[in-house]
Amino acid sequence: MPEFMKSKTVQTTLAVADALSFYCAITIVALMLTGAFRDDQNFSYSLSTTAGGGGNRLPVLNRRPCDEIYVVGEGETLHTISDKCGDPFIVEKNPHIHDPDDVFPGLVIKITPSSSSSSSGS
Repeated sequence: MPEFMKSKTVQTTLAVADALSFYCAITIVALMLTGAFRDDQNFSYSLSTTAGGGGNRLPVLNRRPCDEIYVVGEGETLHTISDKCGDPFIVEKNPHIHDPDDVFPGLVIKITPSSSSSSSGS
């Protein structure tokens, strides 16, 4: 009889371990999906359509061009960042940049987009 109880305990332990691993896997997948959509916080709703007229008004997502703190990526220049972010005064607002041609991946810069860059498309 002790052998039977030992077998029953092992089976119960394995069933509990299987259930826990299943719930852990579900939790990890949920966290990964939540993290994947975290970048969508930069979107805001606008009650206009890109097509222009018509009675069919659907909300359109407008993406902010850049965050206030920007990390330079591979192959980017101050000119491309300025065009992308709408900030023509990057060098003036970042005194740690002594040479505008000496920009490298990983450099952290402050971005202040101009108010005219917030309108996208015509």
